[in-house]
Amino acid sequence: MHNKLPADPTAMILGIIALVISFAGCCCGIFAFIPIIISIIGLVMANKSLRIYQINPSIYEPQSKSNVSTAKVLNIIALVVSSLVTLFYIAYFIIYGALISTAILEGIEMQNNPDDFNYEWENDSIYKDTDASEREEDSMRVDSINMEELIKIEIDSLNN
Repeated sequence: MHNKLPADPTAMILGIIALVISFAGCCCGIFAFIPIIISIIGLVMANKSLRIYQINPSIYEPQSKSNVSTAKVLNIIALVVSSLVTLFYIAYFIIYGALISTAILEGIEMQNNPDDFNYEWENDSIYKDTDASEREEDSMRVDSINMEELIKIEIDSLNN
């Protein structure tokens, strides 16, 4: 009578779960470490079962060995994918964490030393080097009718 290997159904289930969570971890990076743990457990179980099969292959089913080998491959794929996702999110948090901490430190420094950050808003203008008398007057024209003159005429007619 042939027996199943100890990790036959368990390693396969852990591999599938780790693979599904690792693909879901691509969009939810916080959970990317969970499939790493699950796939390592499944991989260890599959390796132990394959060693047991190599010691005495005659008492185990060949289909059971095939299932455990497939589970080992699934766990390796899940481990690689989830490790890459985890590394991506670690790099993401390092880069943006550095940017955010720099902005926070500059804000704190600006509060502590307000004289160093004295901006002259009066000189900040779109009319940088022009005098006020040199600027063009803005007038509204609709189909070559001067709206300012029409408004003056209407005001004069109302006053009379």
